[in-house]
Amino acid sequence: MYDYRYEPHRVIFMIDNKSFFASCEAIRLGLNPMKAVLAVLSHQPDTEFGSGLIMAASPLAKKKYGLTNVMRARDLPSKKQAPDLMLVEPHMNLYIKRSMQVLQIFRKYAAEEDIHVYSIDESMIDMTKSWHLFGDDPYLVARKIQQEIRQTLGLYTTCGIGENPLLAKLAMDIAAKHRRSMIAAWHYIDVPDTIWQIPNLEDVWGIGKRTAKRLRRLQINNMYDLAHTDPAILTKEFGVIGEQLFAMSWGVDRSIISDKFVPKMKHYGNSQVLMRDYTDQKEIEIVLREIGEQVAARIRAHQLQAGCVNLTVGFNQYQPERQRKGFSVQQRITPTNDNDLLVAELVALFRKNWHGETVRTLGVNYSQLVPDTSQQLTFFVQPERQIKKRNFVMTVDKIRQRYGFTSLVKASSLLKGATAIQRSNLMGGHNGGNAYE
Repeated sequence: MYDYRYEPHRVIFMIDNKSFFASCEAIRLGLNPMKAVLAVLSHQPDTEFGSGLIMAASPLAKKKYGLTNVMRARDLPSKKQAPDLMLVEPHMNLYIKRSMQVLQIFRKYAAEEDIHVYSIDESMIDMTKSWHLFGDDPYLVARKIQQEIRQTLGLYTTCGIGENPLLAKLAMDIAAKHRRSMIAAWHYIDVPDTIWQIPNLEDVWGIGKRTAKRLRRLQINNMYDLAHTDPAILTKEFGVIGEQLFAMSWGVDRSIISDKFVPKMKHYGNSQVLMRDYTDQKEIEIVLREIGEQVAARIRAHQLQAGCVNLTVGFNQYQPERQRKGFSVQQRITPTNDNDLLVAELVALFRKNWHGETVRTLGVNYSQLVPDTSQQLTFFVQPERQIKKRNFVMTVDKIRQRYGFTSLVKASSLLKGATAIQRSNLMGGHNGGNAYE
């Protein structure tokens, strides 16, 4: 259905740090990431152990005990069943540091515009213009990058090589992890022997459970079926997405990494999976305030004001008696970047739509951004006081930008009578900070 002569023929590397969080922890403890039996657990002090999540597990821990990411701590095997299983707390600053160090290595092999950081542990590199500078074959260059990361940082990586980003990603996800070299290369000519042989639709990047279910209703049960379905049927069922699914089944992807996407309308947001279940309204609103202020600081740093606030709340999925999984609501406002005004809107949205459910995720998004060209003064407060407050907030922003957001903790966020550790849990892990206001 596609003439590959007219498709992009590039050299794309998709590189993934294998079991990244768990590997970082193993190396921190002086262990080999491939031989350690280790899991990173998001359990926090003064919370129920069963409420924690497995953020990552080492390859051997997955193999021996069937651990999976986001598995509940209460579903872990007992100490008697898994005497060699180590449980460690996460160290996000360490993971970010290692990710940046890996990125620095990538920059030795390709120009900045040819590198796309897909996630904290995955990156795409367009090596079309540069691979020949480092070896006689792309496979050998990929091996060289692997070895440099291993020797420098101790991390193991898998690499997919393809003629476009899709083929590189699928090669990495489907084939590379099963090879001793942890490198696999897929080409257009290989599509019948690679993509069409994938039996489970959900194993393919970009096809989720819901999409797979809809495809199966059309009697499309695998990638071979998808590639040999009338595109008109897919377009009728999925619209533009149907065309993308059909192209995917033939290994076609015309995106170029250096052609960066620039959204027409910018927005800033932050979402968090909470370390435990929250049912107390006061506690939820404290966390909501902190997230709201974090995002507000970001738009102030870019000298912007928000004309719309969006609040997303997710409930504990293990409570079947609740009909709703959560809610997402938004409210247009007079453009502002003032902490109190933005947080007031968020709290009002929360109180209007929350009916006592157990909260597990919170997300805040500010959109419809406009340049901050005014002082945002109001008739109801003396101008001198408003200007003083604005200058104070900007000073706080600078301190938080340099030392971390929780280097200063709002006094209203400190629960009456709470211990430092309890405040730390509420605030997302900071053990103390200075109160202001």
